[in-house]
Amino acid sequence: MSRLLYLLAFMLVLDVYAFAAVRSWLAPYRPGARKTGYILYWTLSLLAFGLILLNVFELTAAWPRGLRTYTNAGIFILYLSKVPVVLFLLGDDLRRAVTWIVNKVSPVTERDTSRSRFLSKAALVAGGVPLVTLTYGMVRNAYRYRRFAVDVPIDNLPAGLEGLKIVQISDIHSGSWTRSTPLHHAVDMVNREHGDIVVFTGDLVNNRSEEMLPYIDIFKQIRGKHGVYSILGNHDYGDYVDWDSDAAKAANMRQLYDIHARLGWDLLRDEHRKLDINGHRLALIGIENWSAILRFPKYGHLDVAAAGTDDCDCRVLLSHDPTSWDALVRPQYANIDLTLSGHTHGFQFGIEIPGFKWSPSQYVYEQWAGLYRQGRQSLYVNRGLGFLGYPGRVGILPEVTVLTLRKA
Repeated sequence: MSRLLYLLAFMLVLDVYAFAAVRSWLAPYRPGARKTGYILYWTLSLLAFGLILLNVFELTAAWPRGLRTYTNAGIFILYLSKVPVVLFLLGDDLRRAVTWIVNKVSPVTERDTSRSRFLSKAALVAGGVPLVTLTYGMVRNAYRYRRFAVDVPIDNLPAGLEGLKIVQISDIHSGSWTRSTPLHHAVDMVNREHGDIVVFTGDLVNNRSEEMLPYIDIFKQIRGKHGVYSILGNHDYGDYVDWDSDAAKAANMRQLYDIHARLGWDLLRDEHRKLDINGHRLALIGIENWSAILRFPKYGHLDVAAAGTDDCDCRVLLSHDPTSWDALVRPQYANIDLTLSGHTHGFQFGIEIPGFKWSPSQYVYEQWAGLYRQGRQSLYVNRGLGFLGYPGRVGILPEVTVLTLRKA
């Protein structure tokens, strides 16, 4: 309850402070227009407070998932947009405080200490940037799938594996979806590539296996010439749910394994498959979630999964969390040629233009999106097909990856 009170108090402070900018902006207008603006502002704030309370007391549990998702996102965007407004006004208050002190010290020339209408306008413009971009990212980009194609150099790659095509998807997070129609397009994108191998690198659900049940018929259409393979991500284990019993959690996992089977995906749990392709052997290795970040689980055993693959011509590892590459793969398994990961989503926010790539994700993950190479080993981090939390993307679009093996 104390956390709720702190949250509501923080929101109220943002409301009161941001209202100063609104009031300054509306000052030149007629009294009726100002009153309408004030009522609209506080009505939205009170509505947000009410919806938060309804969520806390679980009175929205029966609402449709889409309504809950977009309502919560709307509240988040509304208050995040007030943060830059408040920061601008704090700067203006600092100016006013300095001016007041100067007036007291040197009262010969009185200087204006009133609120700057220009800075109030600038504050509202600054607040409008996240309001517009995050709303656009939610409405337009959540299902705007993008194809990323990369050539991956592999040392000593035999001629029979030259040009082998691996299609990767990751981080479906089916519990976040509110629409199914765009998902058919994602599956079509995958199948149009006619991949030799299709892989899914974890986080099929947010919390519970049942979240994927409505989408099995869609995703079981995915095809790969030599099969479709999958691994688990940190969200797949049900660790973020307060289960009634250990038996309930175990039943959830059994259902998740069954869903992978119903999808026709070969789930790799600390194991590997040797694929005979054009007279050569490719080892596809899959491990349980393994992270170098403490709050995420270390369930994987790469020693078990990779045992017996030394006779293969090429080794590809599926590991959900990219931090495993620097912490586990590179120091101990120099013969793994390519690691495929997901997990980061690129924070679903950033900038990607030719010659420049930035996201808050880079302050948490050394490798967060795209292809990385050290020595003879490569890592590819998929930006994810779905979304988590914020139901949209800004700058970092959902991804279908096409990786083509090339001799280095």
